[in-house]
Order: sequence, then structure tokens, then C-alpha cells
Amino acid sequence: MIGPKRLSKWLARHSATVETVDDPRHTDLVIPVMGPTGVGKSTFINNVVGKPVMDVGHDLQSCTSKIEHVIVPHPSDPSRRIVFVDTPGFDDTYVADAEILKLIAVWLAKSYYDGMKLAGIVYLHEISQTRMFGTSRKNLTMFNKLCGDDALKNVVLATTKWSDIPEDVGHRREEQLANTYWKRMLNLGSRMAQFTCTRESAWAIVNPIIYKDPVDVHTLIQEELVDLQKHLSESEAGKTLRYTLEELLESQRDMARQLREETQGSDELQERQEEISRRLTSTLHQIQELKVPLSRRIITFFSSRKEENRM
Repeated sequence: MIGPKRLSKWLARHSATVETVDDPRHTDLVIPVMGPTGVGKSTFINNVVGKPVMDVGHDLQSCTSKIEHVIVPHPSDPSRRIVFVDTPGFDDTYVADAEILKLIAVWLAKSYYDGMKLAGIVYLHEISQTRMFGTSRKNLTMFNKLCGDDALKNVVLATTKWSDIPEDVGHRREEQLANTYWKRMLNLGSRMAQFTCTRESAWAIVNPIIYKDPVDVHTLIQEELVDLQKHLSESEAGKTLRYTLEELLESQRDMARQLREETQGSDELQERQEEISRRLTSTLHQIQELKVPLSRRIITFFSSRKEENRM
């Protein structure tokens, strides 16, 4: 870590928008649960706690549109607390991806600033998916950018929805994940597990995290926002999402052009044009939110020049 932890101007400005732990303790163990919408994050936490403390969705719409946390006592040390954090996916029904990134980044950075320990991260993936769809890839990419390489050794990649497919099919898909999309993460120390919607399988994932030897670990986004005093737009996750949104913007513009070239003036066509227009406006707004302010670009430029002159 670079110097004492400080609350950056960006983080101070946005901390009030996210509900963090009221009485953070240095002995707290934080375990964020992440993954796409509908993968079973709330279900996982409910199974860990042993009762329904998080709302669970039963359709394609997101049930978690904000950061929520639940505190449980450490099973072998009641003086310590485990803080499970339920996070929305980067394909939320009602909340834009840029806002999702801000919510997750602020929660993680504020907990780090408050001295809470990041014990590990659980990333959930539906084993019932026949292939890695666009939203799943985006969530995995953003997860990697939020974590950074150093934190991957504290990551558990857990598969869900095992009851939806034959077991042998699930095992083949596990092998595919291990040999392709998760290969780099596994090489850097992440491990795989199965969550079968039981309390036993949930704690089988949690126990190795809370009983491992203590390690001073933090995510890349925590280091960037607290230690390096960066704006979210300057972080690796912020830059990656901005590039993704810029690509989306181009495809939306192409779609809008194609619709304008349509000759029929039907009500359905008009509705589609209005929908595309709304999506364009939303994407443009998100991109603006993730652009580095001019003042920060100037400061960064002169800082880099000073560093060059010292060398």
C-alpha cells in the first residue's frame, strides 16, 4: 500500500450514495458475492445465513439493484464478523452499467478505507448455460478488472443451477470453463467449486476463505480509488466499461440509421425508433460519466512530466 489510506475527493463525494457497514471493524472479514443477474447470488447468501435475508428473483429481471450486505458471526470466533455483500450484475434490469460499477467500486473502496479485511470473493456462474453469452463475458471481464491479478488467489469461481442439467453435462462444461474462460484466473490462484443450493455446499465454499492463513489482500479498484487517489473513470474497470459502451454506442447508431432507412411508417417502426433513441441517450450519458475530467487529465499530464524529468 502507498502511504496511509485517505478518502479521495471522488470517493468522499459518492460514499453517501451507497449503504456501507455502520460500525466497521478491523477484524471484519468481507466476502463480496458477484456474477451476472439471476445467477443465484442472493440464494447463495440466504443459504449461508440459513434463512431468507435477501430477496430472490424468479425471472429474468434483477432483484438486486443496489449493494446489500448481511453480517454473520464467525462460526469458530464469535468476536469476529463475516460481512457478505450482495452485488448487482452488469446487466441489471433497471440500473445502468456505469451506475453498477460506481456502486460496487464505492462499497469496496469505502470498506478498504475503513480497515475491513477482504477475506475472499465468490464469483457465481450458471453451469446450465450452453455457452458464454455476451452478458456473461462482460460480467467476467468487469470482475477481472475490479479484482486485478493479485486478488485472484482469493477468488472462488462457483458454478450454480446444477439441478437444471444432467451431472455429466455439467462436468463437461466445468472442464470447458477451466480450460478456456477461467484458465488464466485458475493459473493465478483462483479455485473452482459447486454451489448446489444447499447450506452445506455454500459453507463448503466459504470455509476455505475464512480459515485460510491471513493475507493482506485487496482488489485493484480498492488500491486505485484509495491508495492511488484515482477517479473511477481512471480505473482499469472504468476504462474497460467506457470502451465497451463506446462499442455499444456505434452498434446502436447503426441500428438507428437502418431504422431511418425503412420506408414504412408503421406505429411499430415508430416505437422501435423511440426505443433506440432512449438507449442511445442512456449509453451517451454513461460514457460521459466515465470520461476523465479535463482537470484530472491536466494534473496527470504534468505529474507524468515531473516523473520523466526525475529519471
